This record gives sequence, C-alpha cells and structure tokens, in this order.
Amino acid sequence: MINKVTLIGRLGKDPEVRRFDNNSSVCNFTIATSESYTDKEGNRIEQTEWHNLAIWRKGLVDVAEKYLKKGHLVYIEGKLRTRNWDDQDGNKRYTTEVVVDNFKMLERRENTATSGDVTYPSNSSSFEAPSSSGMMSGNSSSNEENDINDDLPF
Repeated sequence: MINKVTLIGRLGKDPEVRRFDNNSSVCNFTIATSESYTDKEGNRIEQTEWHNLAIWRKGLVDVAEKYLKKGHLVYIEGKLRTRNWDDQDGNKRYTTEVVVDNFKMLERRENTATSGDVTYPSNSSSFEAPSSSGMMSGNSSSNEENDINDDLPF
C-alpha cells in the first residue's frame, strides 16, 4: 500500500511554528492548488483546492520557518494523515492534512533572501546554507547544484 502525496501550489499564509516542552516543534501552513478547464458551454472554469500541511521534522521545520512565505510556489512531497478529537461540546471532529517529508521552492524571489530552491531530502538531516549564487539545496555533497544554469524551467 502507498500513501504518497505530491502537490505544487502557493502558500496561503506564512507558516506558523509551535514549539513544545519536549523540544519538538510543528510547522503548519496551507497551500492552494488550481486546475482549469472549459465546460460544455465554452466557459473557462478554475477550481482551487486548499490543503493543510504539517511539518514535524526538526530540520525541515527550521528551514520552512526561515524561508517559506505567503505566496511562494512550492513542490511538496508527503503523506495523508487524518486526526480526530472531541471538541468543547463533545462532538467528534476530524481533519486531514499532508505530513510533509520534503519540499522545494520553485521560483526565485528577486528582493528576498528566499530566492532559489530549498530542498530537504527525506533521508537526510543536514541542510546546506545558501551559497553566494543564492541557490540553496539540502544535503549536497558538492557545489555542482550551485553551478546549475538559471535558465532551467523549474
């Protein structure tokens, strides 16, 4: 069985980080994905879906908190998780969210420190700081990624 989610969308708000007494933290944010089509009458229809995301991995939480901002286009890999709880009135409540294993920023922002790509592989716990070229990537064994031509479409 496979539980894998891949999304490309824009952040709907800045990430919110909560820290707990046991030295763990969680980063929550939303992204919007859109698709458009033409209906039978020839009208162009755009449909937007909102997705709740949660990052629990410490290093990835830190990177998201530092570099992700509202409006950024991101590539997300993760898995679906449904949680339930009882609200104040005793009603059973449910929410489904994407637990993020990996993300990558897909566009450059000219006037911010977040220009470039941020990626954090799911099998790594290290993060490489931005180089002078502005490119950022996770767990790189060489600076090859920093030499990539900026004309790439992603």
